[in-house]
Amino acid sequence: MAASSPPPPPPFLALTLALAVLASASATGARIPASTTPISRSLYHSSDALLRDIKALVGRHPDKLSMDTITASNKGYSTDLFVVTFNHVKESTDNGSKIHVLLSFGQHGRELITSEVALHLLYILTEKHKISGVDLSSFEKMLENLVIKVVPMENLNGRKRVEEGELCDRRNGRGVDLNRNWSVDWGKKEKDYDPYEENPGTAPFSEPEAQIMRELSKSFKPHMWVNVHSGMEALFMPYDHKNTTPNGASAHLMRSVLENLNHRHFQDSCLVGSGGGAVGYLAHGTTTDYMYDIVKVPMPFTFEIYGDETASTSDCFKMFNPVDKTTFDRVINKWCMAFLILFEEGLRNLQDAQVVSQSAVDNWVPMGGDIVERSVARKSSNEKSKLEGLDLGMQELRTYFRLFIISTVLLMFMFCTRISKNRNRDTDEQSA
Repeated sequence: MAASSPPPPPPFLALTLALAVLASASATGARIPASTTPISRSLYHSSDALLRDIKALVGRHPDKLSMDTITASNKGYSTDLFVVTFNHVKESTDNGSKIHVLLSFGQHGRELITSEVALHLLYILTEKHKISGVDLSSFEKMLENLVIKVVPMENLNGRKRVEEGELCDRRNGRGVDLNRNWSVDWGKKEKDYDPYEENPGTAPFSEPEAQIMRELSKSFKPHMWVNVHSGMEALFMPYDHKNTTPNGASAHLMRSVLENLNHRHFQDSCLVGSGGGAVGYLAHGTTTDYMYDIVKVPMPFTFEIYGDETASTSDCFKMFNPVDKTTFDRVINKWCMAFLILFEEGLRNLQDAQVVSQSAVDNWVPMGGDIVERSVARKSSNEKSKLEGLDLGMQELRTYFRLFIISTVLLMFMFCTRISKNRNRDTDEQSA
């Protein structure tokens, strides 16, 4: 029997009500007002500055980091997606035996704090940036058993819209919510459906960002997936589209990891359970549900890392992001540490469950979709290469052409065989 998640505790009710007010305003046709608190430029990187820092970090640590830049397009809309791979002591450990971790930050443009956590986590993994009171050397051996792919800004175009002043916008560059564009229960609309907040797109995977993430998940085959958001503090597992968690051993494994993390690091203060049961509304077409149902990721999670329930509905930036340095630093340190503990808990539980990797990660290649370019930054050799990909239509056309050729050859063979038999029969009859 699937366990239902408990209703949200009082601290989260205020935020849920605030989000409902935002939804009501946009559903009635009113434009959501600009945030009364601007972006704190002294705290937050611009998207360009964040990418520059990440590229510089990759350049300083080619032995541990590599970076892929993938471009995808669909019906005149295109985007770039950057994937950073951390692979500690890659030369001495077989990649095929490692646990694969895939982390995505910044899926919603207005949630800037998530990408800052991504950047600082990469610093900690490579340059051992300190977390107050923590001996990072204790995690060194554990990291040797992991390959971690980090997508620091999944929604780059949406992020740029926010930087230009649309501080309340969570959608991508053409107005689609990327966390509603996946195929599990896609397109279903609740009574409180808000087209501004939850536009699912014209079809599942209509958006290039979702296409890239889908192909990355299929080729990398992660054992752990975390979709990082802000709006509250919570540790969620599937499902988002219904008020239940999955059945069986996998659900027990996921819940065990989250409850241990919550107890060890958050003193049981975080909300744990299904996204659909705990947030206060159901979400259809989400990434995490797809990762669990379709990609079969053993541990797919959604983390909510910050929320200000006291912020007014007209103050989106403050609602989703810390605005003072003390809170900013606290959130960064707390959640970077949370990821280290998650890796430790996940590794231990997956090893106990005897889950093993199915492929090495250095050879992953995007498949299908509308991916048109892949460039790889390998700073160790200071080379950049580009691989031209085929879009799905061209692949299908070539497949049909091959089938046509094969069918034609078989028909010709059968035809020639029949003619030969007829000739032999006529020869036999004449001889008789």
